Amino acid sequence: MKVPLLDLRPPLEELRDEIVEAVTQVIDSTRYIMGPEIDGLESEISAYCGTTDAVGVSSGTDALLLSLMVLDVAPGDLVLTSNFSFFATAGVVARLNATPVFVDIDPETFNIDPESLRKTLTDMDAETRKRVKAIIPVHLYGQCSEMETILNISREIDIPVIEDGAQAIGAECEIDGQKKSAGSLGDFGCFSFFPSKNLGGVGDGGIVTVNNPELAEQLRLKRVHGGEHKYYHRVIGGNFRLDPIQAAVIRVKLPHLNKWHKQRQDNADHYNELFAEAGLISKVRTPYVEHPQSLKNPHIYNQYVIRAERRDELQSFLSENEIASEVYYPLPFHLQECFLHLGGKAGDFPVSETAAKEVLALPVYPGMTGAMRETVVEHIAKFYQF
Repeated sequence: MKVPLLDLRPPLEELRDEIVEAVTQVIDSTRYIMGPEIDGLESEISAYCGTTDAVGVSSGTDALLLSLMVLDVAPGDLVLTSNFSFFATAGVVARLNATPVFVDIDPETFNIDPESLRKTLTDMDAETRKRVKAIIPVHLYGQCSEMETILNISREIDIPVIEDGAQAIGAECEIDGQKKSAGSLGDFGCFSFFPSKNLGGVGDGGIVTVNNPELAEQLRLKRVHGGEHKYYHRVIGGNFRLDPIQAAVIRVKLPHLNKWHKQRQDNADHYNELFAEAGLISKVRTPYVEHPQSLKNPHIYNQYVIRAERRDELQSFLSENEIASEVYYPLPFHLQECFLHLGGKAGDFPVSETAAKEVLALPVYPGMTGAMRETVVEHIAKFYQF
């Protein structure tokens, strides 16, 4: 049985007529830049995430970049972030000629380790600490970082927090005993609508959630080249507008998002059962869920990521048997060629380096069958029997 890593067709088949109608309405309206679809999506996403506002942008990467621009991050500034994430998390910092400062991850969740974050800040002298303009925790694979501690650290030294929630829209955690959603925790919440995300469009798109009206105003201003009126520019911005066609598609999909989260969670639970039944727990470590199971969405499984012995050999074996998988991510930031000038070397971030050698994402998308998951686990069992 062939098992793809991702199949976008099941949700498309379900909503195809609505999506085509929504896109057609945008085309027929001739409102191809900004307009009511953007306004509607911003209102709906802010309500879903529990924030006072949201600002649609051109991609998840630009959501991060624009947030940093609103904070006036510039050359000489420092931004602390996870050492283990998609490249955009650190790349946006470098694009502003600021310096990313990497922090190691928790070995169970793969999210930034709060104690390593605290130590990194504590080890800085006072002048260096003044240069830190932001902290970017990443809610990797669909699970929120340990935000309560991170927020406490940020408040102690008054550093803004930008949540990289590209993989985690709808994920929940507890802060002071209250349920909170990704994107409502820090000063900015950055999301991606890339097609592979739980809430994906038909191209690039993103959004920034905020609870501060002044930040929302700055995001909207810098989204359109810093001009409140055509050809009059108060500040330097960029072209970060969300396409209304993407907004229209996302608006059709948003009411179904929690249903798709549940399907991914059920798929993950089934995998967990199958791995246990196959006696593979000594060879394969299944995803750890840190947040309380009483929450509806403690983990939304944008990816179902195992830690596996002989990972590369296993991935090759699965590929030979037409089972797709992916390594998110094979090289931590400090070892990326473009960041070697920062002085990182092997051994500096042992948890990230170990994760990069062991993680493997298995198919978990809505619409995949139980037989597919059984096939995946059967072949993993076969591999370890050799």
